[in-house]
Amino acid sequence: MPAGVYETEINVPIEEVWDFVSSINNWAPLVPGYITHDIISDDESTWEFKGDLGFMKKTVKLKVDITEWRAPNLVTFDLSGTSDNFKGDGYFEAEKIDDTTTKMTGSLNITAGGAMGPMINSILKSFVPKTAEQLTIAVAEEIARVKAK
Repeated sequence: MPAGVYETEINVPIEEVWDFVSSINNWAPLVPGYITHDIISDDESTWEFKGDLGFMKKTVKLKVDITEWRAPNLVTFDLSGTSDNFKGDGYFEAEKIDDTTTKMTGSLNITAGGAMGPMINSILKSFVPKTAEQLTIAVAEEIARVKAK
């Protein structure tokens, strides 16, 4: 399964990190290639984004099911393709370093199935880690920007 994990530290208390990541509306728009998302319930949403796989750009629609909200440090989710044969999971984890510093870790795993799965998965092996890094950095930067206001 193509996977990526990225961690960074931000100068924001863990409670403020949680305030941000506990709402999908705050971080869904930060997914690279974001087009739109719809909230179905507290634990279910659909996301649409354009993935640049190098040799092709593809609009992907995913269903995101939150599997755990554990304040103040963990959000886990499952992904399933609604437009294509994709499945996966991921998480955001926050670890308190001290009263003003938090380590954030973002993880993403995505696998393509079907007849084209093996070819797409070979491309996803570089795409998924880069996406996990870009999303984690974008979330950290947005949290810091919101805090600075």
